[in-house]
Amino acid sequence: MTRNSIDLGDVTPHNIKQLKKLNTVVFPVSYNDKFYVDVLEAGELAKLAYYNDIVVGAVCCRIDTTENQRRLYIMTLGCLSPYRRLGIGTVMFEHILNYAEKDGNFDSIFLHVQVNNDGAIEFYKKFGFEIVDTKEQYYKRIEPADAHVLQKALRRNPPNANSISTSTNNASNPNPKSKVRQYTFV
Repeated sequence: MTRNSIDLGDVTPHNIKQLKKLNTVVFPVSYNDKFYVDVLEAGELAKLAYYNDIVVGAVCCRIDTTENQRRLYIMTLGCLSPYRRLGIGTVMFEHILNYAEKDGNFDSIFLHVQVNNDGAIEFYKKFGFEIVDTKEQYYKRIEPADAHVLQKALRRNPPNANSISTSTNNASNPNPKSKVRQYTFV
């Protein structure tokens, strides 16, 4: 029995065409050349997803510093249809979430989702995202043209806040000095 593997790899000038092809198949919108130039400079914020060494998905993000906030914007996160529900999207999202946690200075993670994309909306809700707004006529050449704004707030704990723990009784925690998450996700 073979074991299926899911790996993430960097987007490089050598594989950027694979990302372009993937995006044309997965998303109903097309992305301009500037998008791909920015992706090449995104580092850990842009990854290709491999399933048994085959490119089947990608995630591309950027840092947004509008509205006096520092937020992580998911520009694209998608997977080829036959490879959905295999955990690939979860691996990509967890990579982005880990990046945000390690950085430590993001107020939230957000993205736009077409209002009729129930699969994507449910996927993000599973990770604690909420619909915080709906932008009418967000998309130019597709129907429906409206998009929900989904957001996951990341709130830093005050420096003297009590540690987060799964138990109030330290006797049940075998390692009471274990590292605690820096953020509470709401």
